[in-house]
Amino acid sequence: MPLFDIYSPEFDSNPYPVYATLRNEHPCYWHSGVKKWFLTRHADVSAAAANWKVFSSSQGNLVDEFASRAGNTLGTMDPPRHDRLRALVQMAFTRKHLSALEPFVREQVREIIGRQAEARSFEFVSQVSTQITVSALSRLLGIDHDDPNELREKALLMVQTDPVLRTKAPIHLEAMDWMKALAVRHIAARRAQPQEDVITSLIQAEIDGEGLTEDELILTISTVIMAGVESLSGFLTMVALNLADHSQVRRSVAADPSLIPAFIDEVLRYNTNAQRFKRVAMQDIELHGQTIKKGDEVVLCFGAANRDERKFENPDSFDLDRPERGHLGFGGGVHMCLGVVLARMVTKLFLEELLKIMPEFSRNDDTLDWLPSTNFRAPLKLVLTREGTAWQGIEKVGSDA
Repeated sequence: MPLFDIYSPEFDSNPYPVYATLRNEHPCYWHSGVKKWFLTRHADVSAAAANWKVFSSSQGNLVDEFASRAGNTLGTMDPPRHDRLRALVQMAFTRKHLSALEPFVREQVREIIGRQAEARSFEFVSQVSTQITVSALSRLLGIDHDDPNELREKALLMVQTDPVLRTKAPIHLEAMDWMKALAVRHIAARRAQPQEDVITSLIQAEIDGEGLTEDELILTISTVIMAGVESLSGFLTMVALNLADHSQVRRSVAADPSLIPAFIDEVLRYNTNAQRFKRVAMQDIELHGQTIKKGDEVVLCFGAANRDERKFENPDSFDLDRPERGHLGFGGGVHMCLGVVLARMVTKLFLEELLKIMPEFSRNDDTLDWLPSTNFRAPLKLVLTREGTAWQGIEKVGSDA
């Protein structure tokens, strides 16, 4: 009988007690239900993430994968092909490009938060984190789509798994087709009229002396959009959740914005939304008295590694003054999150503006519904309620004052 059910809503709601049991008693755990190994200690997860020759992503990195993605996207390629494709996509995420993007993002953040200025409470995911994320990524990547919540919905469906079927359901496959169709439209537009953006660069790129095939191009662009929208929106939601749940920390950061970088790192460690990613063993491996066979699927539990007491003192406490770093909130190795600099920039701007405008708030969700995903963890909805009689630092949106 497996120790946990990775498809269970109860496991999604709080996986950390299970992670602790796995780290301490079964650090290399064979899950007979899903036929995969689970690694949960920081040293093991970090080493496996860094060793792509032994722990390959080329057969897919989602725990429940779309067959068409494996080997055809940035996250499902190994070096050297991965490195060349990543270098092309990385051009959009350089500090130079992001510095130029920063004034636009700040303006959007202020406007989006300001829309809630008359509200006593509001739903954060649909009204704030999704709007900020899609706005920033659309500007950066050159995406043109009228409905941010629809784009977010499709991205979420792509990373979900049906908890009853325990695999991708038709609705998830339809979301993948929808995102691919979005990519096809943008590819056609850039071929007709090239621009200085990621999609044009990928169309014109050559890797190993050859351009990307049409399928590789479509799947890469689809995945970049999906990963960007899900990861950034999910992380902003986790940031807001942690602000609401740790009021003293929130007040400290509001009083001293220089603490924002430390706060971001502690959220990434304490409650990362990127919980688990899959690899495939390319050779037999002996680990903690177990033998991982060549061809076995191995799940790297980044969320568990970030709570490892062997690495972090009092890991289940949210500590703004934590001296330790080395969390795996952005993953590790060659597949470390491509949007690290973007995520930090957007989150910093979001925190600066939110805590200036709304330093006191709480959440009125006693229980949360979590994304049914075997990879990611974030609330599907988060209702925040402001405290006090007035917001600060912003005029009413649309006012003539």
